[in-house]
Order: sequence, then structure tokens, then C-alpha cells
Amino acid sequence: MDPDVEFAYTYGMGESEVADCLTERHHGVLSLAEGDEAYAFPVFHHYEDGSLYFRLGVTPDSEKRAFLDSTATATYVAYATEPTADPEENTGWSVVARGPIQEVPHDDPTYEAVEINDRYAPIRIFDESLDDVDVTLYELRIEELTGRQN
Repeated sequence: MDPDVEFAYTYGMGESEVADCLTERHHGVLSLAEGDEAYAFPVFHHYEDGSLYFRLGVTPDSEKRAFLDSTATATYVAYATEPTADPEENTGWSVVARGPIQEVPHDDPTYEAVEINDRYAPIRIFDESLDDVDVTLYELRIEELTGRQN
């Protein structure tokens, strides 16, 4: 091993620390898969009762929808770093959640529009017509959850 490589030791976080991170920070990266192809994108989340919820804008023939439909196990990573007094160091944490992801039915009570607008940042639209975008709520039921911090 190269002796000039610097390392920062991390340690595992307890359940309450992980829950605090997911409750206090509302963004991360959602990763989906289809066969041996991966697809990841930044997204806002809402954490509640052992699940992560995502309000996504998708179009009928979008790559994102295809990956959402084919993913058996999704992975979500939330993280943050904070500068310290020493500019060479940062403190931080990361949380990795894994589990099945599925569309929430429109008649589900979690679809209440006022609550959804309070829980999520506005949907970011890129070059799509608003009429073509289907705003859909997805739930990742967490089966594996780990957190590390330094």
C-alpha cells in the first residue's frame, strides 16, 4: 500500500442516527438497474415508517420509467459533509438504503397533494412538455439500511 495515501476512519451509526440523517436531509441519489445496466439520478426524498418516498416526474417512454419498472432492488444513497477548522479535513456521514421500489397507487392516502407539496421540493423538468410528465410517487421499502460517519 502507498504510505502517502490518507485515510479517514469511520464508524457505524445507530438506528436513531440514521433516521435523523434521513429526516433532516432530503436529497440523495437513487440507483436503479436493468440487467447489467445501471441508472442513477439525484432526487429528493421523504423518510417515514421504514420507507423512503420519492416524487418523480416521468414521461411514458422515458428511460427512468423503464428502469423503475425493471428494478427488483433499488439503492438510495444520502450523504453530507461538513468543513472543519482544518481545511484538510471534513466530517461527514453517508446512509445507504436498499429494497424493492414500487409505484404508490394514486388512491393511497400518502398522495394527499398538500402534504406532498410540503414534503418535496418542486419537480425539476428538463426539456419535457408539462403535459407529457406524469408526476408519480414511489416507495422504496427499506430492507437493508446502513450508515457511516467520521
